[in-house]
Amino acid sequence: MASKRILVWFRNDLRLHDHEPLTKALRTRAQVIPLYCFDPRHFATTSFGFAKTGVMRSQFLRESVANLQHSLQSLGSNLIVRYDRPEVVIPQFVKTLDLSAIYFHQEVTHEEKALDQAVEAAVPIPCHRFWGATLYHPDDLPIELSQLPELFTHFRKQVEQQSTVRPSFPKPTSLPTLPEVDLGSIPTLADLNLIPVESDPRTVLTFKGGETAGRTRIHDYVWGQDCLRRYKQTRNEMLGANYSSKFSPWLALGCLSPRLIYEHVKAYETERVKNDSTYWMVFELLWRDFFRFIAAKHGAHLFRRSGLRGLSFPWQTDTDVFDRWRQGQTGYPLVDANMRELLSTGFMSNRSRQNVASFLTKNLGINWQMGAEWFESQLIDYDVCSNWGNWNYTAGVGNDAREFRYFNILKQARDYDPKGNYVRHWLPELSKVPRTKVHEPWRLTAEEQTRLGLQLGQDYPHPMVDFQQSIAINKQRFALPKK
Repeated sequence: MASKRILVWFRNDLRLHDHEPLTKALRTRAQVIPLYCFDPRHFATTSFGFAKTGVMRSQFLRESVANLQHSLQSLGSNLIVRYDRPEVVIPQFVKTLDLSAIYFHQEVTHEEKALDQAVEAAVPIPCHRFWGATLYHPDDLPIELSQLPELFTHFRKQVEQQSTVRPSFPKPTSLPTLPEVDLGSIPTLADLNLIPVESDPRTVLTFKGGETAGRTRIHDYVWGQDCLRRYKQTRNEMLGANYSSKFSPWLALGCLSPRLIYEHVKAYETERVKNDSTYWMVFELLWRDFFRFIAAKHGAHLFRRSGLRGLSFPWQTDTDVFDRWRQGQTGYPLVDANMRELLSTGFMSNRSRQNVASFLTKNLGINWQMGAEWFESQLIDYDVCSNWGNWNYTAGVGNDAREFRYFNILKQARDYDPKGNYVRHWLPELSKVPRTKVHEPWRLTAEEQTRLGLQLGQDYPHPMVDFQQSIAINKQRFALPKK
C-alpha cells in the first residue's frame, strides 16, 4: 500500500496523455486519487441571463468526463465525481482520505484563479500547480508574461525564433487502485436544469466528448483523410466535416493536449510533407497560446465593457435586436446561417465567428459582452481566453484591434460561400433561391418570389439594417477622439 495519497484534481484537462499533475503524482509512488467536480456555478446564468453552460456544451462535457472515467478504469483506477463546489468537496477528502497533497493544472482568468486560491485556503496540505494548457510553456518564452507584446505578430516572431516546445508526457500504463470511497455519479442534463435536444441531421460532424474521440479525430483528419496537407487552403470554408481540423472542442476541455497535436504535425512533416499547411496548424496553436498569455497578463480587464484598451464606446443592449441576431433572423443569409448552425450544433467555423461578431458590434452596435456570453453558453469549444480575446479584437476594444475594422458580409459570402451551398444548408426557406441572389434575397422580384414559393418578410425576414448605412452610423458613434 502506498505510504501517501495525492489527489489529482481534473479541470479543463480531461485526458491521461501529457498530464503533468498525474505524471508527477505517480512518480512519487503515491496512491493517486482522481477527482472531477461539476461546479454548480458553471451551470448558473450569465449576467445577461443566458445559461452559462448550455445544453450542447454540457453534453460534450459529460461525455468527456465519462470517457476520462472509463480510461482511468481501464488502467486499474477510477474517477470520483461530485456535483458541488471544489473548495467544499476537496477539504472533505483531505480529512476522510488523509491526503498528503493536491496536484492540479492552474488557470489564468480571474474566476478560475479565485477558485485556485479558495481551494488552497481551505486545506492544510500542499497544493502543487502545474501549467498544461498551451503549446509553449511560459517559462520557455523569451519574455516575461508582464512584458508580453500586445501584437500577435511580435509575439509570434520572438517565440518562433527563440523558444522550443517541450515534449509531451506519456500516458501512464497503469494506475494504483482507489481506497474505499463513494465514487459518485455524473449528473444528468436534468440534474443541471437543462433539457436534452435531438441531434440535427444537418450536422456535418458529430462531436463526441472525450480523449478517445479527440485522438480518433487527429488520426482521421491528419493520417486517414490526409487533410493536413491542404489545411491552409481549406480552413476558411464553412460547410463540411474536413475543411478544418475541428480539434478545438477537445482542446477546450483538455481532452487533447496542444503538444500532442504538435507532435503529430512534426511526424507528418517527416513522413509525408512539410508545407504552408503544416506550418499553419502550428501557427493556429500559437494564436491560442497568445490569447491565454494575454489573459494572464491583463487579468479581469479582458472582461470589462471597455476591453483591454479601456475604450468607453456607447454600446447598446437592445434585447429584441440581439435576439434576432442570436436566432438567425437578421435578414442577412450568411449571418443567419452561421447563427442557426450554432444553435443547432454548438459549433461554427472561425470565419463565421468573425463575421457574426462583426455584424453584431459594427452593424447593430450591440454590446460585445452580450455576444461573448452567448458564445460562452453555446459553443462546445468555448475557451475563456480565446473567446473573450477574440471578442475584444472584433469589437475594437482589444489590444490588437484596428480602427473600426469590420467584415463586409456580402463580400465574405461571395468569397467563402460562392455557390450559396452553406446558406441553403442552414436556411431551408432559401433552398430554391439561385446562387446569384441567395446572399441577397431582397433583390428577388415579386414574380420571382411567387415562383419560388417564398414571401420575404414572412418566410424570411427583410434585412434589419441597411449594411453600409449602419456601418457609417456606428463608425461615427464609435469614433475615437483625435489626438
